[in-house]
Amino acid sequence: MLGVDPGLTRCGLGVIEGEPGRTLVLVATDVVGTPAHDSIGARLLALDQQVERWLTRYQPDAVAVERVFSQHNVRTVMGTAQAGAVAIVCATRRGLPVALHTPSEVKAAVTGNGRADKAQVTDMVARLLRMADPPRPADSADALALAICHLWRGGAQARLLAAAASRAEPARSAAPLAAERERGR
Repeated sequence: MLGVDPGLTRCGLGVIEGEPGRTLVLVATDVVGTPAHDSIGARLLALDQQVERWLTRYQPDAVAVERVFSQHNVRTVMGTAQAGAVAIVCATRRGLPVALHTPSEVKAAVTGNGRADKAQVTDMVARLLRMADPPRPADSADALALAICHLWRGGAQARLLAAAASRAEPARSAAPLAAERERGR
């Protein structure tokens, strides 16, 4: 699972392995960035290249990206949204499923509190991944938290979708039988 905490200046990337109910394993984490003085096109291209390198190197099964939420600083929101879009395009280009999670969803999944602060999230990420030292900077911890959130939530969501599909299946298969009964077969 690759988690992406998008940003133009600092983009957190974190890869973990695991399954719901199993021990999580840290594979890699880093923060990649682009110089603020570069053009927006050059910055987005640099992020594209970095995300592609991570996808090639670590071969994740899915990608979780932080969903952009409204802030007062429109410029920050735009850069974050653009960086997130780059990660989404890179994953989609490879046919990987992409999930978007809000910061409060991630905080709730990792700490049990949707209003947890960055220090609490970082501490729980370190505990869950059995890290000797907390991941630094915060963008790295946030990327790992996104990966953890999706690994746990994604598995639950997949089971819910499968259960809903299995409940709908008998109703669909019963429809042709009812039609045959009406025609006297």
